[in-house]
Amino acid sequence: MKLSAPIYHLKRQAKRLSREEGIPLHAALDRIAATEGFSAWSMLAAKAAAATPANRLFPQFKPGDLVLVGARPGQGKTLMSLELAVEAMKSGSRAAFFSLEYTEKDVLDRLRAIGVEPVEFDKLFEVDCSDAISADYIVKQMAAVPRGTVVVIDYLQLLDQRRENPDLTVQVRALKSFARDKGLIVVFISQVDRSYDPSVKPCPDLSDVRLPNPLDLTLFDKMCFMNNSEVQFRAAS
Repeated sequence: MKLSAPIYHLKRQAKRLSREEGIPLHAALDRIAATEGFSAWSMLAAKAAAATPANRLFPQFKPGDLVLVGARPGQGKTLMSLELAVEAMKSGSRAAFFSLEYTEKDVLDRLRAIGVEPVEFDKLFEVDCSDAISADYIVKQMAAVPRGTVVVIDYLQLLDQRRENPDLTVQVRALKSFARDKGLIVVFISQVDRSYDPSVKPCPDLSDVRLPNPLDLTLFDKMCFMNNSEVQFRAAS
């Protein structure tokens, strides 16, 4: 059964219902689950966890891949990237989330939004929200991590916002080389240009990636674009 909205949207609906009607959150969650055809929220959550796009996509990644996850704001690209990290950790690999956008609390709250308690992966998951994040910084921080680690970068367009950092293409090339040498999977969250028109195509593509500074997009091995619960994946030819 396909949900009427992503699970994090349904959770927001339940929280709003809980406030408006003065009922416990668990009761509101169960009521929302009933509208989706489930007897309880736990049943809905189990179904959603077994059928996430990340669950289907992650097996298509291999060590050394550079992956681009692109969408307009509010379409779930951060949550998708976290779900990919969770898939890695479920298989016993490590994951790291580097963010120039969020605080550590924000990241952990988003994990909870997809039904994951951070303590479940306490020894496998690392969050870094330093203002110094750049390709060089990430390479230094990840120098000793094992093969198969998933590194999420939030987000692509912020890597060269500091004048002292190299051009974006230089940084992405450096991370590509590092990923291949170390056997890591590097996932870049990416903004999509405001000119993208969903009435013309259901999902954005590489031509819609917002590029305030030049970047060779052929550096990416895999691409995932999202819009309105639609997810499109393709590998570089």
